[in-house]
Amino acid sequence: MAQLSSNLLLIAFFLYLGATIFFAVSLTGKKFKDKTGEENNKSGKLGYLTSIVALIFALGYFVTRWIAAGHAPVSNLFEYTTFFGIMMSLAFVIIYPIYKLNVLGFFSMPVVMLIIAYASMFPSEISPLIPALQSYWLKIHVITTALGQGILAIGFAGGLIYLLRVIDFKKNDKQVKAIEFVMYSLISVIGFILITSTFNALDYEAQFSYVNEKGIETEMVYNLPAFVGPNESVLLTEGRMSPFFNVHPNIKSGDLNTVIWSLLTGLVLYYLIRLLTRRKVGQLFQPLLRGVSPQAADEISYRAIAIGFPIFTLGGLIFAMIWAQIAWTRFWAWDPKEVWALITFLFYAAYLHLRLSRGWHGDKSAWLCVIGFAIIMFNLIFVNLVIAGLHSYA
Repeated sequence: MAQLSSNLLLIAFFLYLGATIFFAVSLTGKKFKDKTGEENNKSGKLGYLTSIVALIFALGYFVTRWIAAGHAPVSNLFEYTTFFGIMMSLAFVIIYPIYKLNVLGFFSMPVVMLIIAYASMFPSEISPLIPALQSYWLKIHVITTALGQGILAIGFAGGLIYLLRVIDFKKNDKQVKAIEFVMYSLISVIGFILITSTFNALDYEAQFSYVNEKGIETEMVYNLPAFVGPNESVLLTEGRMSPFFNVHPNIKSGDLNTVIWSLLTGLVLYYLIRLLTRRKVGQLFQPLLRGVSPQAADEISYRAIAIGFPIFTLGGLIFAMIWAQIAWTRFWAWDPKEVWALITFLFYAAYLHLRLSRGWHGDKSAWLCVIGFAIIMFNLIFVNLVIAGLHSYA
């Protein structure tokens, strides 16, 4: 059953790729015409149908892995991140028929693929739940949170489409620099996948002896050359790169080292694209967006956030606090994950307030959508990987 779930996820991934290609053809391909001379480009419909089939296979992965594991498969970074990507695709499948905007699929499906590919870099073995997670609140809290974040991610796609559509890349102002930083950040996720896959293929390992946050001497294995080392570390593997410096014991040094490698690889890829195309990365997408209504992209982002915000609030805060009270006898402990869930809630609450009360539409609204998604990804990537806390078991 576990192998079946893996196969279903792999099929879903390639179907998402197929959907991306269909949506790309709907934007870039020749205008197909029928016998009467009328335009008959059905690539967008094929892309949507393919994304539905991909979602069915992805949900098949989720159900079969649940059966194989005996519990909801959302208990570690691989499972949660994969489910987050699936929920984003579910949100797309629901929202697309309302607007029938093919460019939304062209931007959403690659992000879904990127999230699933990112998840695949983490250990995917099925393991028993630790005592802290053995509760029906696991599926209530985590599944609701992932669904809310998946819908909010569609808001990001809408905001990004709006900005790429209206920004004048001939200028070199703050908006251009900011959107280029967004593109670099997305490329850095690709960098993470490439660099991790490369060193995994080379079977790279470097073992360290170090003192953990409890003052106990233990060992750690790096799968990438070390820029940073664990607290009071000693390199045990000969012929491996020694770290430039060590970090505080509350910092998960191995994961921080991976983040640094990802950012550096992303930087190389970003400037390689700039060198080969002689254009800004965001500028490469503008020809695809000429026929897109900025108002439609703005409305998509707002509606997605208006739907996703209350769902995330239920899962990420209310259900989380109820479970915390049951498990730890207190509903709040200022754990890093709790703090960033609160920051996410406050940010999107501010977005809705500014949108409805202050009339923030267009550029301002779109930038808030992008920043909100950046907060979600910072919580998912940096807080999960680097900062030790009560949620570190994930």
